Amino acid sequence: MFLLLACAAPLSSGSKASDATVWTAVKIASEGARPPYNYLDNNELAGFEIDLARDLCARMNVSCSFVAQDWDSLVPGLLDHQYDAIMAAMEITDEAREKIAFSKPYIQMPSAFLALREDGVKDASPAGLADKNIGVESGGAHQAYVEDLYKQSEIHPYATLEEAILDLAEGRLDAVLGDKDAIADFLKTRREAQCCMLIADVPRDPAYFGDGVGIGLRKQDETLKAMFEKALDASKADGAYAKISAKYFDFAIN
Repeated sequence: MFLLLACAAPLSSGSKASDATVWTAVKIASEGARPPYNYLDNNELAGFEIDLARDLCARMNVSCSFVAQDWDSLVPGLLDHQYDAIMAAMEITDEAREKIAFSKPYIQMPSAFLALREDGVKDASPAGLADKNIGVESGGAHQAYVEDLYKQSEIHPYATLEEAILDLAEGRLDAVLGDKDAIADFLKTRREAQCCMLIADVPRDPAYFGDGVGIGLRKQDETLKAMFEKALDASKADGAYAKISAKYFDFAIN
């Protein structure tokens, strides 16, 4: 998940700016392949992150432009000074931090339980799901979470979240846990989802679910990081962030 923002100083975009740079222009590159975070609309980048980037640029008093970039090239391009920031639904991880820095999170996607609408589970606590069958995507944070906290439940790993939800619809499971955006998209777009409803969000525990999605930056660009974080705080404080996110999500994402 990535969106790239390259902020050039009085220098041209892509020049090797230092922390002393006076940032006046921002070039934003994004993968353009992760709706609603970022996608291509008539060959132009669009989506939540693009709209948020425009808001942040305005608050930072810099001009911004956008360019699409393949996912695998995002970090190399940043380090090569082709642009100066990444905002493409990129998760903040220890592995990524070895190469680049991140701003504070601007997305912390909640996880949620899905259950059958008729005679389904209503209590998603470990006690409420004791002796119940829980489906999760195999090998990820959700499997680790339920295996550690829902020890009295029967955990069923699936190759994909979709397969777990389809088994829930067939009555083979009592609940499914997954990222709320993926579950919400399934509920909106799939006929099989008529069977089911969201019953509870899961408290976000960084030990399992990480810190969230942040703006990726070169480690030396501390001034730019401070500018982005100040703009993000201001956007949240005056309600602009909430208005932008509401265009793309039916629930809070941070």
